[in-house]
Amino acid sequence: MTTDLFGPASDATPLDSAEQSALIPSLSTRAELNQFERLNINAARVWAMRKSVLNRPDLVSDGFARELHRRMFNQVWSWAGRYRTTDKNLGWEVPRLAEGVRNACDDARAWLEHSTYPLPEAAVRLHHRLVLIHPWPNGNGRHSRLLADVVIAAKGGQELTWGAGQDLVAASEVRRRYIEAIRQADRGDIGPLLIFAQG
Repeated sequence: MTTDLFGPASDATPLDSAEQSALIPSLSTRAELNQFERLNINAARVWAMRKSVLNRPDLVSDGFARELHRRMFNQVWSWAGRYRTTDKNLGWEVPRLAEGVRNACDDARAWLEHSTYPLPEAAVRLHHRLVLIHPWPNGNGRHSRLLADVVIAAKGGQELTWGAGQDLVAASEVRRRYIEAIRQADRGDIGPLLIFAQG
């Protein structure tokens, strides 16, 4: 494999050698990796948006979060759906990951049940909490955006656009704005991320 495949990519969480060795297909470039992941994620989105899935009572749960991640990446990474086992440059410590995801989901269910926030804001807040916890070796942003989309669809809300549907994986001005909105949410201001998600 060339260094292009696992080199730094637009603020993505770096993978350690054990995580890299869990790649299922034989790939040579990051572009190939991105394409394989995109196809896998698209298939997971089709599954997640089925009426039978949207009607599940466990959509906002640790179990569903793991199942969704597994379906998003199971053709690319053998660790798909399993929490990371190594500490990263961001996110919670490994022993607290399951607790963090459970708490985030519990909070989001309460927000939805009691209308604590408007639906789009509850979904975006769940997205942000999961990004902050960073439970997966890779795909945290993509996973939490899709989970937010599932929550919106299950409640019949207006679809989030996440930067007008732009590619948030590749380095770009749109990705820079997304990362900055995440950082502002980290500092307690969810407004820019909510605007980005609906804009």
